[in-house]
Amino acid sequence: MSDINSLDSVKRIGTGLSFIVFPLVFVFAFAGHPNMFNFHFFGPEELIFRARGNEMLHFGHALVTLNTGLLVVVALHFMKLLGKSSVAWAGFIGGVLAVFGSLMLAADKGALCLTMSALETLSDSEFSNVMPGLLAMFSKEGWLVLIWGLLFLPIGFTIQAIALLKSKAIPRWQGILFLIGILFIGTPDGVEIVNLTAAILMSVAFVPYGIQMITNKTK
Repeated sequence: MSDINSLDSVKRIGTGLSFIVFPLVFVFAFAGHPNMFNFHFFGPEELIFRARGNEMLHFGHALVTLNTGLLVVVALHFMKLLGKSSVAWAGFIGGVLAVFGSLMLAADKGALCLTMSALETLSDSEFSNVMPGLLAMFSKEGWLVLIWGLLFLPIGFTIQAIALLKSKAIPRWQGILFLIGILFIGTPDGVEIVNLTAAILMSVAFVPYGIQMITNKTK
């Protein structure tokens, strides 16, 4: 029995830490983007040259890649939380979509962002020679079109946020901040101030929730 209790405690603390860490990682990653107030949507070539030589951006993208695992934990937690409510199916469907979107987000950061960090080892002339390949990658040619599946991440979490509000499974203010944040967290590249604001809103909602889980004070 003590082993079961210990395991439950580890799961609860780990889930609580996921709720604390995942929005803070997004805050850090979005805050590390350059020219935050130069509002315009970036094309593939602009994205490539923005990443070139930007170690802070590479570090933030590496953290986001690892962060996708925590998003899966959050989605599964909400599926369980909503499992016995009248909106259980919404929690389940939203969770499945969010998990799939999280996997595609990891694929996106791995294929595009981590690749760019590897190319920092090339000279400028060598880098110019691989530009056609990079443009094909950042244009999501071939099977990279699957990366668009990351859109299921905000869609899935939006479904869960609405279900959480309807079922009153979490306090209303947290549900509203979660819903607003997830609707804007996926704003396209070039206006990261919007993404950053969304990440801050989710941090305000979920850091206290995570602390409550760790201290075993959630309902």
